[in-house]
Amino acid sequence: MVRQIVGAVGLLAIGLGGWLLAGVGDPLDAAVWLAGSVVLHDGVIAPLVLAVGLVAARGPAPRVVRAALLVGGCLTAVALPVLLRPGTPANASVLPLDYLANWLVLLGITAAAAVAYAVVRRTGGPAPAMRRLRSIRWRGHGRGLPVRRRVPRESPPRRFRRGRRRP
Repeated sequence: MVRQIVGAVGLLAIGLGGWLLAGVGDPLDAAVWLAGSVVLHDGVIAPLVLAVGLVAARGPAPRVVRAALLVGGCLTAVALPVLLRPGTPANASVLPLDYLANWLVLLGITAAAAVAYAVVRRTGGPAPAMRRLRSIRWRGHGRGLPVRRRVPRESPPRRFRRGRRRP
């Protein structure tokens, strides 16, 4: 039943897309735009992302680099329409900020946070007091930290045990 509902919603979305596409002045322009987006993605963006990921995986801190690249890519995807907007708007209050500078600041903060995290991880982590607190709280989890052991309790009386009752 769920499959049929999801299929119906998908067909409705396809119908809505076709109806909106029919309202476009020239369908050939829409087809060229769609084909160009596929070529751009499959021919440029995807190979570039794979190459950067391969290079990042061989670096000193691959998880940190990949996380920073992911955040930077998301920031770029959000900022790209404003960054590529041609000219100045007729109304100065529409885009009142310097979006290029703000985007670069956010990318710089992301890079600085990634470098700081990598340095802290490489130098042995947080201070000893924090390490002790984390070991108590998280039970070590294989990080080589001391683990506080729990004292085993006595088993509960027979009448409170879980499971099948035996006659």
